[in-house]
Amino acid sequence: MAGNTGTPGATVTGRIMSILSGFDEHHPRLSLTEIARRADLPPATVHRLVAELVRHGALARADGDYVIGRRLWDLGLLAPIQSTLRETASPFLHDIHAATRATVHLAVRDGHQVLYVERMSGLASVPVVSSVGSTLPMHATGVGKVLLAHAPEDVRHRVLSSLTRVTPYTITQPGLLLKQLERVRHEGWATTVEEMSLGACSVAVPVRREDEVVAAIGIVAATIRRDRGRLTAVLQVAAQGIARQLGGIPPR
Repeated sequence: MAGNTGTPGATVTGRIMSILSGFDEHHPRLSLTEIARRADLPPATVHRLVAELVRHGALARADGDYVIGRRLWDLGLLAPIQSTLRETASPFLHDIHAATRATVHLAVRDGHQVLYVERMSGLASVPVVSSVGSTLPMHATGVGKVLLAHAPEDVRHRVLSSLTRVTPYTITQPGLLLKQLERVRHEGWATTVEEMSLGACSVAVPVRREDEVVAAIGIVAATIRRDRGRLTAVLQVAAQGIARQLGGIPPR
């Protein structure tokens, strides 16, 4: 038995990872009791380790509960793909923002979710639920659909087997979503229409490095019906520029 926990074979690192893994998009804030239950650890152990995590900024207090701390996000930005992406994409994202005045996103896949690495807010009052460092369902977002279309087969299978409805317009039929993903791979862009939040639509394209889709960039606006072609063209030009800077093959 490792440490002072009743879980045989558990290391301190393993217990900390169990605590942190209890947080997800459906559980962004947890009480001490909930953390212990989701981590399957004794409350006394969780109390001690959570206090350490708060002291080091990995967790933070929020009205009696706990949330992921800024320190974890800061460390995550040091990962080569994310730090390189943000630095490389930044001038292109500013160009998109200047040309469209819409909310602009840079996102990567994080397991079975989409992680927002950068966001530039638009001028229009369009409801946008994303924030830098947040994760959202891939099937309900434009950037998420792009990343899901190019994800490994096992990732697509898991996402398709657990489609949740966020708004009345969220695609929850696996067959319909599969057809959309095939179109994304063929046409090079994805759209959503009020699937993540009412009153917000999006269009997104992939960013490639060599033969791999490493990210997606997207625009959120009140409507994309009339401007979809123009917005897609702006995004694709930016994606090609980012791909060149990353040393990859630009998308066709």
